[in-house]
Amino acid sequence: MSLFKYKTTTKEGGTKEGQIEAATFDIAIDALQKRGLVVISLDPIKKKIGLFEKELFSLEKIKKVDIVIFSRQIATLFEAKVPALTSFELLASEAEKPVLRNKLLEIVEDVKGGLKISDAFAKHPRIFSSFYVNMVKSGEESGKLEEVFQFLADYLERSYDLSSKARRAFIYPAFVLTAFLVIVVLMLVVVVPQLIGIIEESGQDVPFYTDVVIFSSNFLKSYGIFALLILVGIIAFGWRYIKTKAGKISFSRAQINFPFLGELYRKIYLSRMADNLETLFSGGVGVLRSLQITSDVIDNLVYKNILEKTSEKVKGGASIAESLSQFEEIPGFTSQMIRIGEETGKLDFILKTLARFYRKEVDQALETLVSMLEPIMTVVLGLFVGLLLASVLIPIYNIAMSV
Repeated sequence: MSLFKYKTTTKEGGTKEGQIEAATFDIAIDALQKRGLVVISLDPIKKKIGLFEKELFSLEKIKKVDIVIFSRQIATLFEAKVPALTSFELLASEAEKPVLRNKLLEIVEDVKGGLKISDAFAKHPRIFSSFYVNMVKSGEESGKLEEVFQFLADYLERSYDLSSKARRAFIYPAFVLTAFLVIVVLMLVVVVPQLIGIIEESGQDVPFYTDVVIFSSNFLKSYGIFALLILVGIIAFGWRYIKTKAGKISFSRAQINFPFLGELYRKIYLSRMADNLETLFSGGVGVLRSLQITSDVIDNLVYKNILEKTSEKVKGGASIAESLSQFEEIPGFTSQMIRIGEETGKLDFILKTLARFYRKEVDQALETLVSMLEPIMTVVLGLFVGLLLASVLIPIYNIAMSV
């Protein structure tokens, strides 16, 4: 909501000044005119936000799960024949997060001012993606807004569930690896130096692997802070590089070509691509627009470029299947299925089948990954810790036996 300072004349010929809060300039004028006032001037007032308030506001973000819940709630209200304006007002009053409540109130004011729901959503691109906005727009144009919100709710739930499964699959390995690294560093910095003193006092020759452990321990004690700073610098540089266009392309290619994990990511993106296109087609969005929207919302630049090139080829008269078949990142099975859908006129059904197939493939791949990682990490980390201890304890044992 914006604040405006106005100066008007009344019906009696007098002047009136004051402030009014409205979503847009036009809505503010309309609200004043409805009061029987003639607007002389209307100027926006910039709200000053304190530093602490600004930081708090920036920290509070609307998560994907919030949009999933919102979409399901609005779909349920529309199915119950609750008017759009009433639905948004109700959801705004029930919203727990202030930032979401404020955005919904702005949407309410925009809709009251005559804006379409899709146009009101489009003013908040950080919350509603171009995919979301175009789906709502297609629902308004076709008169199937209720069905479109159902499509969106189902799609977002599937997408969120897929992302959640992928995150959960990597939480355990990441935790174990982090704990392992912390334990190894503590052993090298705290425990091993005390045992090394005993070995060095004995004057015995030590095996090569013990020399490696001693060198690692001394290095961490003397230069550990510098090594940490270099590591942080490398991570910061890598993070900044990934934000560049060249970095994003390199990361996207590495993501889908990494051994074993690459195949998992390919299936995730193929599932997302098929699901997006099927949802858009079912919502009445045109082929070219659907390809463009899907390219905008897919997270991998390799597949984004594929969809953009496919859109250009389709614009030139080629079929979707023919265009996709030219890219090695698209399996022959996928392009063949899409060709069947185009020839039979059941492309949305084929895409839905493909999305379901790849979701199952992703589920199986994640289960396999988790089942393999746990025993492999346990064995590898156990061997590493065992070698670390053995490299120190064996020389001490030899000293004890020689006494």
